[in-house]
Amino acid sequence: MKKKILIINGHPNKDSFNFGIAQAYKEGAESSQAEIKEIVVSELNFNPNLKYGYQKRTELEPDLVESWEKIKWADHLVWIHPVWWGGLPAILKGFIDRLFLPTFAFQYRDNSVFWDKLLKGKTAHIITTLDQPSWYYKFINGQPSTKQLKKNTLEFCGIKPVKVTYIGVVRNSTQAQREKWLTKVKILGNKQK
Repeated sequence: MKKKILIINGHPNKDSFNFGIAQAYKEGAESSQAEIKEIVVSELNFNPNLKYGYQKRTELEPDLVESWEKIKWADHLVWIHPVWWGGLPAILKGFIDRLFLPTFAFQYRDNSVFWDKLLKGKTAHIITTLDQPSWYYKFINGQPSTKQLKKNTLEFCGIKPVKVTYIGVVRNSTQAQREKWLTKVKILGNKQK
């Protein structure tokens, strides 16, 4: 049975190295006969502001409805994004805020502090670019974007396991280094990890 992979690119700039990473992962996954769908968050037409929080439902724009169908379809979600100020780009954060909602991704239980995880059975891989060494981001800065996306979003909703690959230092990297990273990502795609 072919694995169904959804690649979610959260970088707002089409000229970024993140788009090369997404393409490399896609090529690797296609070579393993996986089914691939993609979401390029910056191409979606939606308001990233969850204006009322969970007090009042904001209707989803058509692009978000289609994105949610892709998320439900996928076995494996590949999240590609840069780390900016220790976190996710605003457009990617808004995408998550608008889609990973109660009754969609999780459900609070009545009169309880616990919740039901509605995305169980899916796995994920976060591939994130850094302008600092990964050891510094992990051990000195505490990897805030990874904790936010992996622990507080994906695992909160039942997606497990969630693997993480750090790519960096991207700033001032050579073409040879970038080609090496792209080869690594293509292998990850081929292994569907």
